[in-house]
Amino acid sequence: MTAVFLAPGAGGGPDHPTLQLLRQELDVPVHLHDFEYHRAGRRAAPRADRVVPEFSSAVEEYATDLGVTTREIVVGGRSYGGRVASMAVAGGLEVAGLILLSYPLHPPSRPEALRTGHFPDIEVPTLFVSGDRDEFGSPGEFREAALLLGGPAEFVWLEGGRHNPSNRAQKAGIVAAVREFLSRLGETPDGRGPRG
Repeated sequence: MTAVFLAPGAGGGPDHPTLQLLRQELDVPVHLHDFEYHRAGRRAAPRADRVVPEFSSAVEEYATDLGVTTREIVVGGRSYGGRVASMAVAGGLEVAGLILLSYPLHPPSRPEALRTGHFPDIEVPTLFVSGDRDEFGSPGEFREAALLLGGPAEFVWLEGGRHNPSNRAQKAGIVAAVREFLSRLGETPDGRGPRG
């Protein structure tokens, strides 16, 4: 595992404090993507599946710039950005692992509208980090959804955190969780972590 590539939530950009903190605190290069719609000044995010090609192309370009393959990069993002990353991986983007921060498992107050249809096609090690009071998915709902994944998953719950964990302890928890996940990925020869 060589580097990390992260995308922001629907309403923000690469200047999000959590993403900036990860770029500062992790021991590997971290690239923060800015979606084209955001760069163009549009507030409304397109449907996630519509920006998957953009995301995949940007990861491939980043890998080329680094002189590595995409299999040496961990991808992910916060909320919408994580959903896009997960769909790209499910669609065939080969990466070392997946980091999903505040993954929007379902819209608030609509637990039946699960965003898990692509989960069986995610075969890489996946880290979920969410607040334990996130209205987009509870710990119990995530435990059930994890059974659909095609690869190993681990969960870190931030005590008292909602969809945008923001206090000092929650931010420290995010950094620690991601750092430990990356460390474990780096322990295997192919950088893809344990299976099963």
